[in-house]
Amino acid sequence: MQSLGDTLGQVFLAIRANKLRSFLTMFGIAWGVGSLLLLVGVGEGFRSGQKREFASLGNDLIMMWGGNIPAVPGQHTGMSPYYLTVSDAEAIRAQAADVRDVTDLIQRGDIKQQSMYETAGGQVMGVQPNYQGIRFLPIAEGRFLSDSDMRDHNRVAVLGQKSATLLFPGRPAVGGYLLLNGTRFEVVGIAGKVGFGNNDEQNQQVYIPLTVMLEMFPLKGYDVPRDAVDSIQYQPRIRGDNVIAKHEVHAIIARRHGFEPNAPDVFNEWDTINAQQMVGKIFDAMDVFLGGVGLVTLALGAVGIVNIMLVSVTERTREIGLRKALGATSRSILFQFFLEGLTLTAVSGLIGIGGSALFMWVLQRAVGNGLQGFDPPRLQPWTAALALGSLSICGIVAGLYPANQAAALEPVEALRRE
Repeated sequence: MQSLGDTLGQVFLAIRANKLRSFLTMFGIAWGVGSLLLLVGVGEGFRSGQKREFASLGNDLIMMWGGNIPAVPGQHTGMSPYYLTVSDAEAIRAQAADVRDVTDLIQRGDIKQQSMYETAGGQVMGVQPNYQGIRFLPIAEGRFLSDSDMRDHNRVAVLGQKSATLLFPGRPAVGGYLLLNGTRFEVVGIAGKVGFGNNDEQNQQVYIPLTVMLEMFPLKGYDVPRDAVDSIQYQPRIRGDNVIAKHEVHAIIARRHGFEPNAPDVFNEWDTINAQQMVGKIFDAMDVFLGGVGLVTLALGAVGIVNIMLVSVTERTREIGLRKALGATSRSILFQFFLEGLTLTAVSGLIGIGGSALFMWVLQRAVGNGLQGFDPPRLQPWTAALALGSLSICGIVAGLYPANQAAALEPVEALRRE
């Protein structure tokens, strides 16, 4: 009885005997597998990068800004603006049962920032202490604004990372003083780096108590309320309750500003939960599409292997007849051709997986995590498992049918063929 080692030796000799044909077939499968893994890895890199961007804004965040009320419902002529206010935020906090937390803020880019060393630009943000919990804002040094800062109208400031570097180059910022339009503020904290790449807008912000902002740097304009704010930002009680929370907030704002909550285009808002879900669905559809393309590619590769194995059976008909005449069983013939097809499929598939993994590793080392909205592609375990499972099926199909054809040959008829 022929040993497994002898059978494997004959398999590799048969593959080597047709080097070019075997190479082209294996290259096609390796290319299909590698392309599948790389495309899905790139798609998952975009998904991960977008998820990271949303996380850098805050958890389960819905942002709202002031809007316009049409004089006639459904028309855009004669629209009058309305402004969100601190009292609106307080009403949401008290009346919206499905809102977990809410904060309001003012941001201005026309306030001069000056230390005893340098002058810098950037936005000055009037915020509440809970801003740090709703928005993503790590503190690298010192502390964030407190309830006592709000209550006592303390003139204190927290600097973004880049603001601290520009205003206090090479010097400690915490404990120092900053002039905002000539008024002195004590620096009590420095925020950690937010975002990735060259997007430094958030890192060049200065945060002061909202009560001080309203007192010293309120929003200006015709018919602007004294307690007007740029934005109200809130979180639903449960992530999946974002639609319910928005309905409650819409009703409160509409009632307070005298318009119908169902009027179209009245609310100016961004639901990051809904946006993230939409992005996730897009990438899910992309994964399904790319996975389907990859499976079709693998199926075509399996057809190619079936074809060359059938050709191999035809070319080796006399050899098969001679082996059978010398005592080789149909089972041993079937096993050899089956193993040959499976080997071609498995080796080419592993080459494709290894090549794509190596290429993605090189991209990770070259690109890093510095691109906004994109993470370097990584080999996804589920795609590798899908590829291996598909390759196994393809290998069985590609080896079994030609092997059956070879094993079914009668020795006498095989020897008589030229």
